[in-house]
Amino acid sequence: MEHDSIDTLRARHQQLVDESPKLRIRERALRLGVPEAALVAAGCGVTSQELVGPAQALFRELGTLGRVMALSRNDYAVHERHGAYLDIQAEGPVGIVLGPDIDLRMFFMSWKYFYAVTENGRQSIQFFDKRGEAVHKVYRTEQTDVAAWDAFVAKFATSTRTPVVAEPLAKAAEADSPDDAAALRTHWRGLTDTHDFFGMLRQFKVSRLGALRAVGQDLAQQVGNETVEAMLTRAAETALPIMCFVANPGIVQIHTGPVSKLVRTGPWYNVLDETFNLHLNTDAVVSSWVVNKPTSDGWVTSLELYGADGELIVQFFGERKPGKPELPAWRDLLQSLCAQPLAA
Repeated sequence: MEHDSIDTLRARHQQLVDESPKLRIRERALRLGVPEAALVAAGCGVTSQELVGPAQALFRELGTLGRVMALSRNDYAVHERHGAYLDIQAEGPVGIVLGPDIDLRMFFMSWKYFYAVTENGRQSIQFFDKRGEAVHKVYRTEQTDVAAWDAFVAKFATSTRTPVVAEPLAKAAEADSPDDAAALRTHWRGLTDTHDFFGMLRQFKVSRLGALRAVGQDLAQQVGNETVEAMLTRAAETALPIMCFVANPGIVQIHTGPVSKLVRTGPWYNVLDETFNLHLNTDAVVSSWVVNKPTSDGWVTSLELYGADGELIVQFFGERKPGKPELPAWRDLLQSLCAQPLAA
């Protein structure tokens, strides 16, 4: 950014803050028509220091920080998980973190801007993609190793300011319905691993939601949008361990375990547990589906919520790992929320 453009952005930002002081930085960026990373880089409402990548190098060092809070989000769901970054594998374009608390899948191809940020006294490390949209944020907590945090920032900090220029992300060509629904159904019924689902969508050049609509109600069944609240309420009442996936184009963040404290705040339905928070804007949910996939370990069912743009907002499974069958209580719960039987 040129100096004048920074000054202009700061002035516009300050006027917005004066008019609407309670807006969060993501909302302020939307109102101003700029990427969130542009506000961070310009120091609009925050103090920031650019960090030198690549993102993989930063990620490999996150394990030194001790316990932190990891946050990933999309437009309609925010996933917050407390814990430590353990078993970090971040060498190539795809990375993973496989700790018992922080569980991530990273797709580094689109990551571009990185900052150490202080906002209202709260410190974080923030990762943004080529669009300038937030991919992932790491927040310091009372349990974080302060010396390690400071050393991390010092190691990667730079005095330069890379201009934030929003670039669109490449998107694969996909249709809203398959050319051959019968062939898609046959392929689906032959799946042996849930991870093969993405390859199937690419092979048939169909969107995820288009595939759900095409394969039949025993494999993908639309349910009411109130189903997510019923599911979470039942899971909380029975201490049923679940998995909750929230993703954006650069990352998938996963919680595994029970949920307990459920709170409605306006359009947001929230899980507010000690180590896991989920904030879900249920007003943005346009369709909800129970999805049923065969694997070598038996059938695996999920509850998936979609927005008006056809993108997946949040996905829930029963707790499981490869080689481990689905929890019967989870299967029974989802089947009880369906009007039609699922394939078994």
